[in-house]
Amino acid sequence: MKIWVKFLFASILGVVLGFLLPADNTGLMSWLSWLAGLAVRIGRYTAPAVMLFSLTIALYELRLDKAFWGVFFRSLFLVLAVSLVVITLGQLAVILFPPERIPIMIEEQQAAPVIEMRSLIDQLIPSNMFTALTGAGVYLLPLYVFVFVFAIGLSYDKTHTKSIIDIIDSLSRIFYHIIAFISEVISPALIVLAAYWAVRYREVLSSGVYKSLLGFLGIFSLILCFVIFPAFLCLFRQRQNQSVLWPWKEAYASLGPAFAAFFSGDMNFTLPLLLRNNGENLGVKRRINAPVIAFFSTFCRVGSAVVAAISFIVVIRSYSSLGITTAEVFEIALQTLALSFLLAGCPGDAAWTALAVIGVGYGRGFEAGYLILKPVAFYLIAIGTFIDVMICGYASFAIARMKGLQDDKPIRTFI
Repeated sequence: MKIWVKFLFASILGVVLGFLLPADNTGLMSWLSWLAGLAVRIGRYTAPAVMLFSLTIALYELRLDKAFWGVFFRSLFLVLAVSLVVITLGQLAVILFPPERIPIMIEEQQAAPVIEMRSLIDQLIPSNMFTALTGAGVYLLPLYVFVFVFAIGLSYDKTHTKSIIDIIDSLSRIFYHIIAFISEVISPALIVLAAYWAVRYREVLSSGVYKSLLGFLGIFSLILCFVIFPAFLCLFRQRQNQSVLWPWKEAYASLGPAFAAFFSGDMNFTLPLLLRNNGENLGVKRRINAPVIAFFSTFCRVGSAVVAAISFIVVIRSYSSLGITTAEVFEIALQTLALSFLLAGCPGDAAWTALAVIGVGYGRGFEAGYLILKPVAFYLIAIGTFIDVMICGYASFAIARMKGLQDDKPIRTFI
C-alpha cells in the first residue's frame, strides 16, 4: 500500500476518533496530548542523524563536481522569488476576499513568543563545534553549519579522506533505510496526531467564531499548493501525454509529506519523510535532495509567515473601525518576508511565533492581538507547516530539474 494511502486512512481514523472522544475528560485529554508529543518525537528521532550524513555526502559530491555554488544561488533566488510571490498572493487574497470579523474577546495576557536572534546566532558558533551534534534536534541550523565546514575539510585531498567518505556514505545509506522503515510504520503516530488535532478543531467549530478565517486559510493553502505551484512547475518539464495527472503529478507525489505536515504541524517531523519522498517519488538525486531540503526548511518558512500575516490583518480589521491602510499592509509584508528567513528555531510553532512577533513589531495597541487567535493556534501552525513542506518538495524538484539531476518516475512506482 502506498504511503500516502496509509497516511490518508490514518488521518481519517484519527479525525473520526477525535470527534468521538469526550473533550471534557481532562485525564483523557492529558494522555492524548502526551501521546501526540511522543508521536512528534518519534518522527523527529532520525531527522538530525539522517540530515547529518546525507547532507555531508551531498555537499562533498557537489563540491567535487564544482556544482555547489550553482545550486546555492539557484536555491537563494528561488527562496526570494517564492517568498515574494506567496506573500503577495496572501496579502491580495485577504484584502480582496476578507474573512468575517472576529468578535471582540478578552484573553488573559501571556508572555509573547519571541525569536531570540542573539541566542540563535550564538548557537551557530559555539565554543566547541561538536556541540552542534549534541543538540535537542529542534534547531538544526547549527548542525548544517557543522556539516558545511566538515564537507569543506573532506574535499581537500581525496587520498587522505577516502576512508572517511566511504564511512559517511555508508552511514547515509543506513539511515536512509531506517527512515524508510519508519515512514512505513509511522501511521499509528499519525492516528494520534490527527485525533488530537480533531479534538481541538471540534471545540473551535462549536464556538462558531473562527469558521470564516479557517475556511479562508484552508482554501488559500489548497489553491496555492495544488493549483498555483503545480502550474509553475509545468515550466520545468514537458507535457507527459500518458499521465492523466499532468500537471499535478508532483502534487500527487507529495501527498504523504502533506498529510504528515498538516497533522503534526512540525517541520522536523516531516524532514525524513520529505527526504525519502523527494528521492523515490520526485526522482531528485541525493546530491540535490538533502541540501535543498536543508536550505528551504531553514530559510523559506514563508508558508507559516504568510499564515501569520493573513491572521494578523484579520485581527486588525476585527478590532479597528478604520481598517488597514496600504502602507500598513506593506509594513506587514516586509515583516513577513523577514520572518520567513528566521523561523528555523520554531519547527513546531512557526506560524504562532510569527503572529506574535508581527503583533509586537506592528504595535499601535495590537501587541497582544495574537491572543484572540489562541484557540486556533494549532490550525494556523498546521496550515503554515503544510505550505512550507509543499514548497520544500516542489523546490527540490525544480532545482534538480534545472541542474539535470532529476529522473522522471512512473506514477506506478511511487511509494
